[in-house]
Amino acid sequence: MNKLPSSIFNDVIGPVMRGPSSSHVAGAARIGLLVRQSLYCKARKITVDLDINGSLAESYHGHGSDIGFASGILGLELNDETVPDACAIAARNGIDIEYRILDYGAVHPGNYRIKACADDGLCMEWEAISVGGGMIKMEKFNGFDVSICGDFYELLVTVGTAAAPLDDTLARIKDVIASYEDITTCERSGKVLITIKRRCGTSEALIADLKKIPAVQGVTSLVPILPTQSSADCQVPFINAGQLLAWMDKNGKKEFWELAALYEAQRGNTTQEDILKKMSNLVDIMTKCIRDGLAGTSYSDRILGPQAYKIDEGIKNNTLIPGSILNRVIKYITAIMEVKSSMGVIIAAPTAGSCGCLPGTIIGAGTEMEFSHEEITRAMLAAGLIGVFISEGATFSAEVAGCQVECGAGSSMAAAGLVQLFHGTAEQCIDAASMALQNITGLACDPVANRVEVPCLGKNIMGGSNAVACATMALAGYDKVIPLDETIAAVYDIGTKLPLELRCTFGGLGKTRTSMDIRKKLT
Repeated sequence: MNKLPSSIFNDVIGPVMRGPSSSHVAGAARIGLLVRQSLYCKARKITVDLDINGSLAESYHGHGSDIGFASGILGLELNDETVPDACAIAARNGIDIEYRILDYGAVHPGNYRIKACADDGLCMEWEAISVGGGMIKMEKFNGFDVSICGDFYELLVTVGTAAAPLDDTLARIKDVIASYEDITTCERSGKVLITIKRRCGTSEALIADLKKIPAVQGVTSLVPILPTQSSADCQVPFINAGQLLAWMDKNGKKEFWELAALYEAQRGNTTQEDILKKMSNLVDIMTKCIRDGLAGTSYSDRILGPQAYKIDEGIKNNTLIPGSILNRVIKYITAIMEVKSSMGVIIAAPTAGSCGCLPGTIIGAGTEMEFSHEEITRAMLAAGLIGVFISEGATFSAEVAGCQVECGAGSSMAAAGLVQLFHGTAEQCIDAASMALQNITGLACDPVANRVEVPCLGKNIMGGSNAVACATMALAGYDKVIPLDETIAAVYDIGTKLPLELRCTFGGLGKTRTSMDIRKKLT
């Protein structure tokens, strides 16, 4: 099956989670959850191999991959209050998880190679990648090639070709399952893995009927783990900014948030009203996150203490540069980042490392100007559509393309959301997004002491400030010069050419003497 279009709620704004990094914590958790399902929730001994040349070897502990993976194996929700203690909980429950750093030639920097066994001797081998922003892809199952992202019900049926001709076995399987979205086969060592994607659940009776087919040697059933389920025949009205502008030329002008709602409704086979309701709920969570941050946070494994309150102190003492919107944006971004750093509940938007920029900017500006909850929701939805275009044309993984695709993407999305908030046109939303992204090309990802705090806080605030400036420029009618689609392509090209050390591993500021000292102290 061809790659399905990105979803605002799967790929861009979400998941709702705890932890410093979405690609590490949320991605690892989703991988662990699918491994858990394949073992019928009875995991006992798990070996996780990480490639020495990837980003995980150096950062899997500091960025919380071990916490995330253990959470998935335990079946914890990503916003569960026990997520920070997942490793200890797994150990107390007799689940042994071992991490090995090996040189096995992984192609993707976020690669996991996993062998997991249950009490009854059942073992499964998986290979997976954390794509970025919490999205994952399972690429191998017991040595067979697969493509599982968690947006379908999946049946993995292993058959022996000696027992019956494959065509006959396939025909019998199709008779049993009746309806499906897609079926693929992969042959290896005299066996074939049949992967069946479905939109409906699989009953125990159906699995029992599959096992009765003579050639069938094993059946593994997986359920979706993403908020928006997919369908093989999914059609969307546009997939990039150029197509959106062409669509408007043919179908008439709309506000940018309406185009976002139209897109996501078709992507998720639902209504635009449902899309608005989902985004409204996410805005509520983001708003609570800001309140929690302003109330004060604490966490032992952390570089920075609470600082968001200092903006109010500066305003009271008249020591800040005047600018009510920007000062509130800085305060709100800081509050969100402090919640993230204390393992509180945040929303990856589009990643956890960049979780402060978009909501802090949109909700900050909206609150300062007394916009309604509905107007803020529409702005957030507009921002989400820009995120879809970036997801389709580039990536949200700093391991692949540097921080320009995390904080840069967040700034681009926020700029478009601000234009929507201030009732600009769809064209102005797109222009603001392009200008904001142009300003952040080549941004390295170089976390100090292997923690997602410094310079992440500053880069989120820079992204918010950049968004305010670029939204202002677009509303004034400035020329963006480079169209958004071309800007996204350029950002991806630049990002993949960055040295590995500057793509979320251990370079730049992370290599400074002070960073080393802080890391040693935290360890």
